Amino acid sequence: MKIRVVSSREEIFTLNPNERVVHLAFRPSNKDIFTLVETCPKIEVIQVPKSYRRTVSKSIEMFLEMQRIKFMEGDVWGHRKDLSEYYNVPDSVIEGIRELKLEGTPAEMIEEKVSRESKLNPEMVAYILTREIIA
Repeated sequence: MKIRVVSSREEIFTLNPNERVVHLAFRPSNKDIFTLVETCPKIEVIQVPKSYRRTVSKSIEMFLEMQRIKFMEGDVWGHRKDLSEYYNVPDSVIEGIRELKLEGTPAEMIEEKVSRESKLNPEMVAYILTREIIA
């Protein structure tokens, strides 16, 4: 699974309209989030660093909820934007989630275990769990 990393406001306009998961590596304004949703109509997840999450208005959170877009905090550990525009969730993590799910492990335990081992936040693990690539 790929997460598109966006480093600046200007970059939003250059995004592929089919992007589904986006990490905003800058402090987004309400306008930036509206622009992102408009530019990428198929977007499912917007992720921001924890320190930026607190600065986003409640009205934007409600807007995203109404659009059925998950808004979560998290980081893309070790990603270098100069090498790739995307952060790839390692196949080993996806495979680990798949195996735990097949073993019948409860979702909460999968989220906790995988987030601890992979540095992905539990919300992102929960999102991956619900995606068809795991089913």
